[in-house]
Amino acid sequence: MSDVPHVADQLAALAELDTLFAHRQLPYWLFGGWAVDFHVGRVTREHGDIDLAVWASDRSRLADLLRDAQWLHRPEPDEDGSTCYERSGVRLEVAFLARDGRSDVYTPLRDGRGEWPADSFGDTIAHLGGVRARVVSRASLIEDKSVVHADAATAAKDRADVAALGSAAKA
Repeated sequence: MSDVPHVADQLAALAELDTLFAHRQLPYWLFGGWAVDFHVGRVTREHGDIDLAVWASDRSRLADLLRDAQWLHRPEPDEDGSTCYERSGVRLEVAFLARDGRSDVYTPLRDGRGEWPADSFGDTIAHLGGVRARVVSRASLIEDKSVVHADAATAAKDRADVAALGSAAKA
């Protein structure tokens, strides 16, 4: 979809982030809509941001790397378990991960934890438009995007993402 605003900029940012994080050995996982597109192998819709997950223990190192790469920290007033960065009109949302005593991965929150589907974070690498990215598992995306949301726009977007993942699996 070459007419989708910011697609080229977002893909270029993803390529740069993948290279930077690989060079600095900082594990990350792409999730959300862009992860759907990487699994499907094509851009399926417009994306307002890039969603990445990193270990909470790497938070300071991530902040330093992004600052050095000219990303500006743009935290939301009510953020909890994640933070935002921005550069040249590209928005990057970063969720932080931890592991509990049973080795389950979760996002630490002020009042508890945000759960992730089992086996979300492996070694899956996907490619799209010549860009490489570490992505959460396809099963994780389907499980996460199958949760029904009260917001009609989010619900419609998630239904379309699940349909795209399902049709790509059959191809």
